[in-house]
Amino acid sequence: ELELSAHLFKRMADREFNEIALRRMLSVASGFRPDSVPNRWILETRHRRKPWEVVVEPDSHVQLLVVITAYPAES
Repeated sequence: ELELSAHLFKRMADREFNEIALRRMLSVASGFRPDSVPNRWILETRHRRKPWEVVVEPDSHVQLLVVITAYPAES
């Protein structure tokens, strides 16, 4: 299951994507790496044929993946 952060909802409008696009980005993720914040991960994916990154934080206690934000990756 996913939980979408309040920050993410604000960024979805700013960066012109929706929950369906986000779920697609998660399903086609090609890699991941640790974030600078402990227990957070950066997923490498694509959206509109361009590289994007999605920051997530797993919550194993309730078996939930919290999506913190998503943004176009720097090239």
